[in-house]
Amino acid sequence: MRIAVAGGKGGTGKTLLAVCLTEYLAGKNTVLLDADVEEPDAGLFFYSGTEQCEEVQCLIPKINPEKCSFCGYCAEVCQFNALVIMPGEMLLFPELCHSCMACYFLCPQVAISRQNYSVGDIGEALLSNGCTLVTGRLKVGEPRGVPVIHAVKAKTRVVDWEIIDCPPGTSCSLIEAIKDADYCLLVTEPTPFGRHDLALALEAARIMQVPAGIVINRWQGEDAGVDLLANENDVPVLARIPYDMKLAQLYARGQNPQLAIPWLSQLMAEIVAGVKEEVS
Repeated sequence: MRIAVAGGKGGTGKTLLAVCLTEYLAGKNTVLLDADVEEPDAGLFFYSGTEQCEEVQCLIPKINPEKCSFCGYCAEVCQFNALVIMPGEMLLFPELCHSCMACYFLCPQVAISRQNYSVGDIGEALLSNGCTLVTGRLKVGEPRGVPVIHAVKAKTRVVDWEIIDCPPGTSCSLIEAIKDADYCLLVTEPTPFGRHDLALALEAARIMQVPAGIVINRWQGEDAGVDLLANENDVPVLARIPYDMKLAQLYARGQNPQLAIPWLSQLMAEIVAGVKEEVS
């Protein structure tokens, strides 16, 4: 089963839940995919062995100035403004290119070829609890996380459980992360800001046709309208993680709280049981 852990705004506790679920499912052929490629930090909470790394590349155009007539047609068909025609020169901005290769296929002078462009890397390591961690890291300054997230998910193998630590927000990166998931756990906090972004995340999951459930983090007895939002969208609130100073301190130090707080295991068991019931 592939479970995506998402939740709109950053800082709601997505990585906390992904780490705790992975620890709970240790020994059950589990892989943790860290798809928060701009700030991958799931590995901080585990002791791992040697990491095997590989580069993530995508295709961008390469313009042959000897063949180019500077007609500007490639810039015209580019929907992302990655190509700009100048007097006697064609400029390429690779960070804007989305690798659609329309320019390559439609160039009337056949002056464009394709070349590889590095956008990041992925690392794979065996954790001390027997699980596998696959981490995506976006290249500094590179705005496109989708190719790296796609590469992270492509590293999977036949396993019993896949836990995906998704990026924040509801942009293309989140869509790529939750695509093909069996279930999406949306982590939120009981605040107006958390509720607002949770509504956007619920809409994204609905559009992607991925069934979703809610986990409220830092709960102190007040849901700030999250329950009402859940009822309006016909999604369950699977668990509430209470505000706990010890949990916050362990997490801030990069320690796996699942190993030190017994009630977290019972909470993870309830979440896993709830997910199984929802997808059955």
